[in-house]
Amino acid sequence: MINKIISVKEAAEKVQDGMTIMVGGFLANGTPENLIDAIVKNNVKNLTLICNDTGFPDKGVGKMVVNKQFKKIIASHVGTNPETANQMNSGETEVVLTPQGTLAEKVRCGGNGLGGFYTPTGIGTEAEIGKEKKVIDGQEYIFELPLKADVALLKASVVDKKGNMVFAKTTKNFNPLMATAAKVVIVEADKIVEVGEIDQDRVMCSGIFVDYIVGGDK
Repeated sequence: MINKIISVKEAAEKVQDGMTIMVGGFLANGTPENLIDAIVKNNVKNLTLICNDTGFPDKGVGKMVVNKQFKKIIASHVGTNPETANQMNSGETEVVLTPQGTLAEKVRCGGNGLGGFYTPTGIGTEAEIGKEKKVIDGQEYIFELPLKADVALLKASVVDKKGNMVFAKTTKNFNPLMATAAKVVIVEADKIVEVGEIDQDRVMCSGIFVDYIVGGDK
């Protein structure tokens, strides 16, 4: 069996200048805080972020926003982090606000190898600008492209040594989707267990997607 367990320092070094990263979490709930802290310390720049939101200035990916590590942010909500708005309004960081359901489907399409999807969400708003539009059965739709990343940074409560994951309650959020849509997937675990210790019926995301594991006793 391949050893997937590495240190937080080694994992953080997988994120390099100019990469696109996906980060799991919902208002920093289910976000890999130790990985985020290490990436802040490494001070990599010109990243593109795909995330539900930008957390808070002192929590989640918000710490990377404060450190000015992103050139572009694709998210559904940024209101809890004033620094995101400051950088957006000054033109320092490009912010693409995307409806939450649309964001999830864009990531899902990226993970499933699909070319995109039609949705009525965003018709008549700024979200439709520059996008293909089509009428289907009398309903107007816009076409959304898939999202993919170089690296996905995930958080799980329990992970076995193959990378099979269990999430606690709402910490699941975007994590399983993002596991499918990146070239390299790193999961931070609260606890790492031996293979077989997680009942197969409790596995919420397969270890087949996971390249590296950090946390637990490591």
